[in-house]
Amino acid sequence: MARERFQTLTEPMYYILLALTEECCGVDIMEKVSEISGGRVIVGPGTLYAMLSKFEATGIIRRTAEEGRKKSYIITSHGKKMLNDEYERLKRMIRDGDAVIEPQSVSEL
Repeated sequence: MARERFQTLTEPMYYILLALTEECCGVDIMEKVSEISGGRVIVGPGTLYAMLSKFEATGIIRRTAEEGRKKSYIITSHGKKMLNDEYERLKRMIRDGDAVIEPQSVSEL
């Protein structure tokens, strides 16, 4: 069976979608990703615009405005469901890790 596209999100994808819970343009998205992640995740223009194109083509986000080269986007209900599913998947991974790692000391690993 073929794997569904965007079944799991990469870290940049996840943060781009978090940023798009509010309408914003590309430059704002890059700034918000850095802000939300505390500067840990940096999304360059090449990655960002490739992802925006793929997200828009699959209905995960929609374009809300276009003024010259400046385009604004926001997440769709489909995108919100994907983001929430990924959030829940990550929480499950943390719980699973806690069950294994917490009982052991770091030196035992």
